[in-house]
Amino acid sequence: MKADELRSKSSDDLQKILLDSRKAQFSLRMQVATQQLSNSSQINKVRKDIARIKTIQCEKASAK
Repeated sequence: MKADELRSKSSDDLQKILLDSRKAQFSLRMQVATQQLSNSSQINKVRKDIARIKTIQCEKASAK
């Protein structure tokens, strides 16, 4: 997701998206461990999405 899209979401929505992203990251790591993942760049994309979400959560928390 893009940062602009994430900034328009509420805190609860961001938390749900973060949880889903972490589940996806876990799933991708398991696929790597079992050598089933063909496109390893997905791991980096999910990791960056998680970082974006956490950054925006901190921005919203410090703005209050």
